Amino acid sequence: MKKIFFLLVGLMVTSLLWGQQKANFKLADRFTSSNFRFADGNSMSIYPMYINDGDCFWYSFTTEEGKRHYYVNPEKGEKRLLFNPEKLFGFLNQETHGVCDAKNFTFQELKFDKKGISFTFNFERHKYRYNMKTEEVTKLDTVINEGFGDSWKKYSPDSAYIVFAQRHNLYVMGNKDKGKDSTIVQLTTDGERYFSYTKDEDEDEIAADTFPTAPIAVWMKDSKKVYALRCDTRHVDKLFLVDVMTDPRPTLKTYKYAMAGDQKLEKYELTVIDVETKEVKTIDIDGWQDQYVDVLYTSKDGNKIYFERKTRAFDEQEVCVANLATGEVNVLIHEIDKPFMDYKMANIMFLNDGKDIIYRSERTGWGHYYLYDDQGHLKHAITSGEWVAGPVAEIDTVGRTLYFYALGKDKDIDPYYYIPCRVNIDKPESLTQLTFDNANHQVHFSKSFKYFVDIYERVDMVPRIVLKDRMGKEVMELEKPDIRRALEMGWKAPERFKVKAADGVTDLYGVMWKPFDFDSTKVYPIISSVYPGPFYEYVPTQFRLIHDENTRLAQLGFIVIAVGHRGGTPMRGKFYHTYSHGKLRDYPLADDKYAIEQLADRYPFIDVTKVGIYGHSGGGFMSTAAICTYPDFYKAAVSSAGNHDNYIYNHWWGETHNGVKEEKKVIKDSVNGDRTESTFKFRVGTNMELAKNYKGGLLLVHGWMDDNVHPAHTLRVVDALIKAGKNFDMIMLPRSNHGFSGEENTFYERKMWFHFARLLLGDNTGDYYYEIEQYKKSDR
Repeated sequence: MKKIFFLLVGLMVTSLLWGQQKANFKLADRFTSSNFRFADGNSMSIYPMYINDGDCFWYSFTTEEGKRHYYVNPEKGEKRLLFNPEKLFGFLNQETHGVCDAKNFTFQELKFDKKGISFTFNFERHKYRYNMKTEEVTKLDTVINEGFGDSWKKYSPDSAYIVFAQRHNLYVMGNKDKGKDSTIVQLTTDGERYFSYTKDEDEDEIAADTFPTAPIAVWMKDSKKVYALRCDTRHVDKLFLVDVMTDPRPTLKTYKYAMAGDQKLEKYELTVIDVETKEVKTIDIDGWQDQYVDVLYTSKDGNKIYFERKTRAFDEQEVCVANLATGEVNVLIHEIDKPFMDYKMANIMFLNDGKDIIYRSERTGWGHYYLYDDQGHLKHAITSGEWVAGPVAEIDTVGRTLYFYALGKDKDIDPYYYIPCRVNIDKPESLTQLTFDNANHQVHFSKSFKYFVDIYERVDMVPRIVLKDRMGKEVMELEKPDIRRALEMGWKAPERFKVKAADGVTDLYGVMWKPFDFDSTKVYPIISSVYPGPFYEYVPTQFRLIHDENTRLAQLGFIVIAVGHRGGTPMRGKFYHTYSHGKLRDYPLADDKYAIEQLADRYPFIDVTKVGIYGHSGGGFMSTAAICTYPDFYKAAVSSAGNHDNYIYNHWWGETHNGVKEEKKVIKDSVNGDRTESTFKFRVGTNMELAKNYKGGLLLVHGWMDDNVHPAHTLRVVDALIKAGKNFDMIMLPRSNHGFSGEENTFYERKMWFHFARLLLGDNTGDYYYEIEQYKKSDR
């Protein structure tokens, strides 16, 4: 207690020197996960589990009263408890001679009988049956717990065979429970580290040789063949990390990592193995040098494999089919889409065992679905217009109906909100919008498509969880999330806003968090929370009580915003999301600055002379670029795990979004014939080039064990700043990978609080506050 006294004295002296303490650390701390957990523990959604492919379903939902399980019969409009808690938990307590946690009970392996009257489940290594009519509970046979030890087994669809990997190769054995010979037979011999038939290529090589592991091989539907799409990284160069926390000596971690502009990249090989005849075939999948390959679908008879391949520049794609009997490969769909393809919402679906192919494309500038036949002939566009056909929710293969989310179709609805629609794939004119609320929707259809559960929400609207019929008419409200305790603690919802991009034309959408003790007569600094994409925008549309650090950061006494930028999400169409191409460092900066200026003009409580910015990963890259590009506008920045030098980042990401130039040359070969080879040139702006412009206010943070964005990214910025004679702060988190967690994440967040409080509020008491809080906790 004596040390706390001296800390408090120090805190008061510092407050006198700096003026009255302005940062409300106590309010921010009130909404950390540990202090807010009782208010944030209730369900905000449900996941309906449809029974025997019918319309009836069950789900669980948690409130302050605990977890409850419900049964719903849509046709009767009936909702009731799935079971009698007194009968079920009383029986389980009596059987196990223990105490069953009735308020937090989770079913294991719950399965209904064919009539949907009773269900079985596992509990404490035993199987039980509950009859919903009689409320009778029956103990059945002992549950066999296979445990983690069997995770390496991959069963064929008919369960007759088991395939697994060991020493980087494939093995098969029959399932003796199905009357098959369980003798282990080796299927392949060409597997090796970094060209393996298993996934753990960077794991301990001794363990890989000693124990069986899960294979990358996938069973085909005929249960006679498996295919394996292997990635050959043997010639890819390595990266290194030093784990300084191992005892007694730091150890070296080595892993393969291809960087932008590298000439030695991974290669793909597709192998098909007949497990009965042991025949191994390699399919010729080559289309382009340094291509990307993925398997899409296999036919029911096991004779065809459909796959896609893309160019290194990610601007050209082919959908192909391989005939396994002849080895012939045919191109069905060929698409050129510059500057790069939308991979975030890319979708290729196969109906009627490949007789129909539904293919999503941005060929018109807007993402839409197209119908092709099995020969690759275009039949027609299923959706069209100046809006985006987004993810598919469900396909009714019998009714040939596509259920999907539209974005921007209804001009009265925010373009970021998912709008459920349906369309008959043979009748594009049949497109029907199912909901009209200005909110974001998530839907779950019954197998008959007569009903669906609709969960819709906004950042400022508690989710509505309702049951609707196929026309979108509400049948009943299923649940209403309880946020009473959060409101009692002073919680308030953030606000969604709209501004213009720096072009003065494009609409940008964002979210604003205010302090819960907000006073409109006061003036607050503003902090921009950024993640620029360029394939995703970190701007929430769904309801959450806590939006990561943003909610807590606002409580210190800041206005915190997150706003989209041109070059972000493909949800806004091709022009919007490809704006980033060729300017990977700079594309979002002007939009962020102009958005803040507009908000400051709109709201007198925003102080545009005190602007901060922070972000993680791509947001860390952006926040550093912003404070170096506009050093007189942004007064403080926190940059964590930023990819500041995209020459040493993931080759696919940098080359796709910034562009890569292919240079071809002919190689003379009198023996095998001349061939054409390509080299790829990559140029991109880095944050080191901006260091000379920096004037102050930057805190750099990185995880020392980050094998995604290597710590070298931050250290290269550090080197450039030192050479330029600049002052900055840096923290290395010794245990953290790309994502921060636990004590190191808590430390990082608190340091961010203190950094912004000191530079934007003139409050230098953060370190004292942190020490006092730690000693209070230790006293407990």
